[in-house]
Amino acid sequence: MTTPLLFEHRNNIGIITINGAPYNQMSLEFIDQLEILVGEIEANADIRAVVITGSGLENFSVGMNLKQLPEGIKKKGGMDALLDQRLALIARIENMHKPWIATLYGYCLGGGLEIPLGCHFRMAASEGAQIGLPEMDLGSVPAWGGSARLCKRVGSSHTLDMVLRGKKISGPEAYRIGLVNEVWPLDQLKEKAIQLALDLAAQPATAIAGMLSVIVNSDEKTLEQLLKDERRAVMATMGTADQKEGIQAFMEKRKPVFNKR
Repeated sequence: MTTPLLFEHRNNIGIITINGAPYNQMSLEFIDQLEILVGEIEANADIRAVVITGSGLENFSVGMNLKQLPEGIKKKGGMDALLDQRLALIARIENMHKPWIATLYGYCLGGGLEIPLGCHFRMAASEGAQIGLPEMDLGSVPAWGGSARLCKRVGSSHTLDMVLRGKKISGPEAYRIGLVNEVWPLDQLKEKAIQLALDLAAQPATAIAGMLSVIVNSDEKTLEQLLKDERRAVMATMGTADQKEGIQAFMEKRKPVFNKR
């Protein structure tokens, strides 16, 4: 039996690959394994950034394997429990103090967009991407937090346009509306995502964690709370080896080397 996901730990980053080309459906087994892996990544200080991608170059993911829905409901003890698992998993990714990067290419539909919406960076292919939440075409609605997070990322107008019409958008259009951070040719996309992860992993881990705690879900906080969170992040970096290295490197006019042990 083919394993539903692959994982590589490379130079302080993790690379997760949905292993089901060409469609990379998110099976029940994939979600269960990803849930375990997220916990392992959280606990591993040597992993400082994560890329999630799909196998092959056809599609990132067409989302959940709908044929498994009755089995999943039975296995988890009800629809609420099935959804709770997925919502909790995406929330753990979103609130992790390590940046996650998703690559969007080919079909990125349903869960194939909802998991990337929980990531901190999204990078799309400049050609061939079809990004959307087409559940309306199935007589349903997004169920893994898609409409809520999409609204926070791009606003209600774009969300209504995409969700109510079951609309799929391209990589350049996703960039135009602020859904993705960068657009690259398909044959460069995965390597660009890995390079971004390596760049982020080279930044001071304590400072990265502090800024993620301030910025993620910042629209739900008051300015007063954000200032308190920022002060907490400042104090957490004071006197650390990374802060000393950053200041020393600045004085010596060289590039700092952080996270030394």
